[in-house]
Amino acid sequence: MFRPMTDSASVVLCTCPDLATARAMAGELVKERLAACVNLLPGVISVYRWEAQVESANEVMMIIKTSRRALAGLEKRISTLHPYDVPEIIALDITAGLPAYLRWIDECVTP
Repeated sequence: MFRPMTDSASVVLCTCPDLATARAMAGELVKERLAACVNLLPGVISVYRWEAQVESANEVMMIIKTSRRALAGLEKRISTLHPYDVPEIIALDITAGLPAYLRWIDECVTP
C-alpha cells in the first residue's frame, strides 16, 4: 500500500546524447552509490531552443532513483560526466510510494 513519505527519495531526469553515454553514466552513478537505480529510455526525441535556434535531437532519457540527501552530490557528478554544456538535471520529490522500495533506495544510496 502506498504511503505518503516526507524527505525521502527523488527521481532525477537527465537526457543523454546516446545509449553508450547514458549506460556509462548510469553505471558510474550506481557504482558510486549516488543512485539506487537508473532506467534508460532510448528513442526520446527532444525539441528545444539552444543559442537562439530551435533544435531537435534523438536522446536517451535517464530516470534516476536516489535519496534527497544525495541530490547535491548527484548533480555535481552528472555535471562532471555529462558531455553537454548544460545537462538536463531535474529532481522530482517522491511524495508517496511502496515503503519497502523507498527503503531500498535509501539503503543503496550514500550521501
